[in-house]
Amino acid sequence: MQRRKVYVPGAAVLLVALLAGCTGGSGHDDGGDGKSGDAGGSTTAAEPGRYRTLPEPCGAVDSSTLDAMLPGIEEIEDADQREKAYGGSPTVTYDTDRRVGCRWKVESPDATHHLLVDFERVVSYDGTVSDDARAQEVYRTKLREADLPEPSASGSEEGSPSPSGSEGSDESEGPEGSKGPEKPTGSEKPTGSEGTQVAARAQGGAAAEVGKGDGAEPGDTPDPEATAEGLESRTLDDLGDEAFLADVLSTAASASRHRTVTVVFRTSNVVVTVEYDEQPARRAEVPDSKEMQDNARELAENLSDRFNG
Repeated sequence: MQRRKVYVPGAAVLLVALLAGCTGGSGHDDGGDGKSGDAGGSTTAAEPGRYRTLPEPCGAVDSSTLDAMLPGIEEIEDADQREKAYGGSPTVTYDTDRRVGCRWKVESPDATHHLLVDFERVVSYDGTVSDDARAQEVYRTKLREADLPEPSASGSEEGSPSPSGSEGSDESEGPEGSKGPEKPTGSEKPTGSEGTQVAARAQGGAAAEVGKGDGAEPGDTPDPEATAEGLESRTLDDLGDEAFLADVLSTAASASRHRTVTVVFRTSNVVVTVEYDEQPARRAEVPDSKEMQDNARELAENLSDRFNG
């Protein structure tokens, strides 16, 4: 007689229970470490800026522009000195990948002229803040230094929020990490700086040299004639992503009056500064505001085309 094989139901139940326990334990672990929500909850990294390099600044201004802005440069008799004058002098910076500049100085019997161009490529090391937004913060700091009001929230550029989260914050930090000066109230009419010069500052470091324009004296005041002609310091609507022009006339009694016209504009993550200074040889003369502004704006527009070309 053949024996039948006997199956024990209890063993089968135990095996099923063990398998179910393993499966349930695995599901519990996956849900408890928080990783299951990582893919759905992750944020997209902020966009990098358009520009990864900077142009060579001393070669960014053509000779015809220098002829117009630096009277007397063509008349320099010594060929070597004339070539040196056209070539300009690079400014000292700590990182030429992030900041470069060039200055020119020409003395003539009628006046002494200074010209500075400065390019600053801004990089955000915060993955949640774009390079463009950080560059906007640097630009706004320069705007406050020129005693010009910041754009209102309704007039701000679309898609370029203030990195600090509030467009008109008085405590937004400048490029050196220090809090910028308080902005004027919205009811104030934009006027030129009173003894304030817009200095190009090295990001995260000491202030870069800015030529003669950084020597404003306590007696400096805006030029009333320029204000009457509609040539006061102001924001510009047709240059880069945002721009402003500052016009300051020194009226210190101890020296001849000199005028400094500064144009600053931002294009993506680069902030460009053009500073143009004229000091007449005769104390009674006043540098022409409109001519200097036209020259500085034309150079700024040429530089903007160079970046966007």
